[in-house]
Amino acid sequence: MTELSPTAAQTALHQLKNHINTRIIGQEALVERMIITLLADGHLLVEGAPGLAKTRAIQVLSQGLATDFHRVQFTPDLLPADLTGTEIYRPQQGSFEFHKGPLFHNLILADEINRAPAKVQAALLEAMAERQITVGKATYPLPPLFMVMATQNPIEQEGTYPLPEAQLDRFLLHVKIDYPTAIHERTILHLARAEALGKQTTAAAATPKIEPQTVFDARDEVSALYMAEPLEHYLLQIVLATRTPSAYGDDLARWIAYGASPRASIALDRCARAKAWLNQRNFVDPGDIQDMALDVLRHRVILSYEAEAEGISSDTVVKTLLSRIAVP
Repeated sequence: MTELSPTAAQTALHQLKNHINTRIIGQEALVERMIITLLADGHLLVEGAPGLAKTRAIQVLSQGLATDFHRVQFTPDLLPADLTGTEIYRPQQGSFEFHKGPLFHNLILADEINRAPAKVQAALLEAMAERQITVGKATYPLPPLFMVMATQNPIEQEGTYPLPEAQLDRFLLHVKIDYPTAIHERTILHLARAEALGKQTTAAAATPKIEPQTVFDARDEVSALYMAEPLEHYLLQIVLATRTPSAYGDDLARWIAYGASPRASIALDRCARAKAWLNQRNFVDPGDIQDMALDVLRHRVILSYEAEAEGISSDTVVKTLLSRIAVP
């Protein structure tokens, strides 16, 4: 296999990625994961401390797409109708009229998602899984280009609650981000100072605008990307190993209570292809699968009480599995 000349869609998405990196400093991995999630037609869960540009990242992404964007601040008093919309009675017509809620936009930022009650999570779950909203007896389809990026504060922070496993499984990726380096933070200072003075860099001013059809074309190219049969078996072996951990060590058998669902196999396949495509290759290599495995599996592997007592994280479990599975 040889490298292809970039397609129009690849060039456009690569330019968008570079543009976002000029506005979101020191979070290159997050930016790449956002583009991969868009290409794989999924949803993204981002976890990190406040102030790490999680909200800003999705806002900059929305500015680069010819789509609409809405931010929803999740709070304990949020109601399902605040997301889905509600039926309003019109006495003049003697009938109810449905007013659409924020979920009918293309890009949704669910800010601090783990602060909302269960009923709100259930309403969001239908939108993420079925791409539709049900209000009363009527069901309304969501836009063809629909992506939820949820931000989450670490669970140990006050006032947060863990998301249900069923909803976690609907997220294509769960990305954890950390503080920027000193060099990156100095660049952030300079950028914030320039924005406070009302100045824009040339890169920031020339925001690319990508049409939804370009994204759909890119998704078709990603799906058609070549993956060798041994690599497909390797991908499946990684996911299946989470369900039969005893074959890879007594420690893993002790740590894993429940393995990843078939959604994990689909997600890992799509993300590995999207990563290779974004790097302008026409084939998937083992590195693409390994690089995406942690973000695909960390929220899908349910740990045992014993693992939690020993201080073992899902990241440790996934990394241990990867180290024990032979690479083709």
